[in-house]
Amino acid sequence: MKHPTRMASAVALGASIALLAAACSGGSDEGSTGEASEGADVTLTWWHNSNNEPGRGFYEQAAADYEADHPGVTIEIQALQHEDMLTKLDAAFQTGDTPDVYMERGGGELADHVEAELTMDLTDVAADAVETVGGSVAGWQVDGRTYALPFSVGVVGFWYNTELFEQAGITEAPTTMDEFDDAVSALRDAGIAPVSVGAGDLWPAAHFWYYFAVRQCAQDVLSEAVTSLDFSDECFLRAGEDLEHLIGTEPFNEGFLATPAQSGPTSASALLATGQVAMELAGHWEPGVMQGLTEDQLGLGENTGWFPFPQVDGGEGDPAATLGGGDAWACSADAPPECVDFISYLLSDDVQIGFAENSMGLPTNQAASGSVADPALADLLTVRDSAPYVQLYLDTAFGENVGGAMNDAIGLMFAGDASPQDIVDAIQSAAGTA
Repeated sequence: MKHPTRMASAVALGASIALLAAACSGGSDEGSTGEASEGADVTLTWWHNSNNEPGRGFYEQAAADYEADHPGVTIEIQALQHEDMLTKLDAAFQTGDTPDVYMERGGGELADHVEAELTMDLTDVAADAVETVGGSVAGWQVDGRTYALPFSVGVVGFWYNTELFEQAGITEAPTTMDEFDDAVSALRDAGIAPVSVGAGDLWPAAHFWYYFAVRQCAQDVLSEAVTSLDFSDECFLRAGEDLEHLIGTEPFNEGFLATPAQSGPTSASALLATGQVAMELAGHWEPGVMQGLTEDQLGLGENTGWFPFPQVDGGEGDPAATLGGGDAWACSADAPPECVDFISYLLSDDVQIGFAENSMGLPTNQAASGSVADPALADLLTVRDSAPYVQLYLDTAFGENVGGAMNDAIGLMFAGDASPQDIVDAIQSAAGTA
């Protein structure tokens, strides 16, 4: 879900994202910096994307608890659907009417905000919270300065319905693309739609090309591309060829070109949550999203399964590398000092433990690692922490201009209107390196 431009900052990103696997450090019970203005009446505006339960209610309670402990501070919350939040944030950055507290995704996107002086430098004013988050913070640094506090860092893989796999006679999750193709065929033969994808929002479809690039390209090629914006290596073309082959096997749900990612009963997430498809490529957020899309608030419940993106023939990438990223709390450049105190509180042990217990993501405060309630999510912690590196979502890594052109071209391939070379050409053209 995702995405940025990179330049100088992205250098740190490429290397730093590799560190996300080992990301966390010791936590703190204090949470707040204690430097907020005493006795002042202050209102903080806070935008986030936990618009379903249990996340929405959890954050409302967290804000209420903070207000109770900080008389004079009022938190005004807007819980927005993810894509709506991104659109609204983009508009706010253009007009300067940004919320005090908002979500940053790092990479070139953050670098653009820093260059435009839209976001607050937290390096010194939130030093304790930065220490709490540990190595995870590297993806949200520009030129050695920290501009956001990551609260969830996770990885992307295939979430699947174990019951439907069993009905199709699939006894083991696929580990190669050949085995994946076999699973798609078995599911279709059993009358089960194999895969849902929210291509209507583009980024879920783009994740397939990103992952093929991670499998086909060596880590140094991807890292160098972040800074050079040179995509001439043949591995990027092979990524498109792999995706073209996958689309040709017709694995996706009916009407996938217009299917939204997570919003409503016809979304890709809802199709998986309600047993209408067998699997979906999605991030660590998926269990929480599915819970909000089912009447019993359980999502797939005990039928939830997960497996990593399969290996590809001839790939030069490390087969254990993962695609991922995270979300971080940031303060707008002109936010009051209480903003720093509030987002530090959101990274405290208590809030991060509640975040983990509600299966809202993979916490960055190590004190909360043992509190992840969902077994599948708990397993992802091991995957994240054992991966040789975690490649940041490529649209986030490459920035809005290049990432947007990349996603558009990938979307055209899903529609049958672009070739593997067309995707590379579109990226190079947007980067000015054609």
